[in-house]
Amino acid sequence: MKGPELRSQAVMNVDTGEEIAGMWAAPIIPQTGVYKLVAKKRRDGTIEWAHFIHRPDGTRKVVVRGEVETKARLAEVLDAANKHLKGIFGVTLSPADVNMRTLDGRTTGDKVH
Repeated sequence: MKGPELRSQAVMNVDTGEEIAGMWAAPIIPQTGVYKLVAKKRRDGTIEWAHFIHRPDGTRKVVVRGEVETKARLAEVLDAANKHLKGIFGVTLSPADVNMRTLDGRTTGDKVH
């Protein structure tokens, strides 16, 4: 039996001509995991983002996805996420290193196509 494709397991895929616009992570929240926000800039300039939880067991649960037209609007998304995380868990998102893998599972640097 063949398992699911790695591409389908990713929170976000970065294709040729696209680039990482940013990634932020909160400190570990016991029994919950790490909240993260990742964004990429598409070829047309639109910024796609995903806000998700990286659980202690390694699974990821997407909380919400969206797209914005500018980095200023992305900053508003980040501010809104931080407001809610601060109110609920007392944490905020901070810039984080990008962790990317190729479709065959190899770890890459943060350079994109």
